[in-house]
Amino acid sequence: MENSPLPSHNFQDREGSWNPKVVAFCCNWCAYAGADLAGMTRRQCSTNVRIVRVMCSGRVSPGMILRALISGADGVMVLGCHPGDCHYRGGNFHAQNRVTMVKELLALAGIEPSRVLLRWVSASEGDLFVQTVNDFVANLHRLGPLGGSDGSAV
Repeated sequence: MENSPLPSHNFQDREGSWNPKVVAFCCNWCAYAGADLAGMTRRQCSTNVRIVRVMCSGRVSPGMILRALISGADGVMVLGCHPGDCHYRGGNFHAQNRVTMVKELLALAGIEPSRVLLRWVSASEGDLFVQTVNDFVANLHRLGPLGGSDGSAV
């Protein structure tokens, strides 16, 4: 798929079972640093996630989330600073409004809204980052692939 944010390789494990594809938009100042901390401390995390570093979670538009889903992602996470900690004062609140809107659109389209997740993760919360990713991937396993039964895009 052209211009897809996801690599073209499939997400099957060695036994050939399906694994969800996840795009995580991470705020540069908090969530991305939390992911980096998780890596530095060698925390085990699901490998199904492709991180897209953004300067602020408030910069993630509904179009970016929908494009990731249309391009083959089974779920999208938007991870930003805790309320009151945003480097741009209120970007995380913009993200919250946008994710709420996307979830409503997904519900109208008959797509499970829990395929999109908004969570606050600070730079010192590597454990929370790992737990959030693993819980989200487990939820997507329960929901199954988005789109065709073979996991094709919507």
